[in-house]
Amino acid sequence: MDKTAFYDLSYGVYLCTSWDEGKPVGCVANSAMQITSQPATIAVSLNKNNYTHKAVSESGHFALTVLGEGADPALIGTFGFRTSQEFDKFAQTPYAVRGKLPVPDGGVAWFSCKVVSTMDTSTHTVFLGEVLDCGKLAKDAPMTYSYYHRVLKGKTAKNAPTYQAEEPAPAAPAPAEAKWVCSVCGYVYDGETPFEELPDSWTCPRCGVGKEFFKKQ
Repeated sequence: MDKTAFYDLSYGVYLCTSWDEGKPVGCVANSAMQITSQPATIAVSLNKNNYTHKAVSESGHFALTVLGEGADPALIGTFGFRTSQEFDKFAQTPYAVRGKLPVPDGGVAWFSCKVVSTMDTSTHTVFLGEVLDCGKLAKDAPMTYSYYHRVLKGKTAKNAPTYQAEEPAPAAPAPAEAKWVCSVCGYVYDGETPFEELPDSWTCPRCGVGKEFFKKQ
């Protein structure tokens, strides 16, 4: 089976958000689509291990924010590679309540939805939501999953429906002045101080993820 065929399917990059007992939570979703127009319904696929899955299941509502090509990579780093169970993703992310749901700033459009049906799979739940309200936020080309990988050099989180494990590369000794590359947003650290190992407190200055997301080149 040539799994690269899946890369030819069309995806976007979205933030799926909801309430968890009054607290805003959310995650990155790349599998979302409009299903019907009358009434307008949208389907989104969420991994059962995502904390946002729990919030959507219990609240019965979700919002979808469409990210554009000019979106801050920190949004993807924060919402895609951290869990709302342990980290307050909205602490430093400006947002507004739109359609009674939390919608992060930085997108091009938003939709607030009421869950009307679900489809269960072994790892994911597909939530079908009736659109209660929606609107535009900015003028920008919607970010495609291809753009995210090809231009931003972004990586896919393990809980994403499109995740594919990478083949391990053979180990090789790193040069004395190795560069450290963020696997989320592509930021390269090649500063005056070469690190054999990044400090435990290291965070990406662009998207905010920790040292575990950096690879030595």
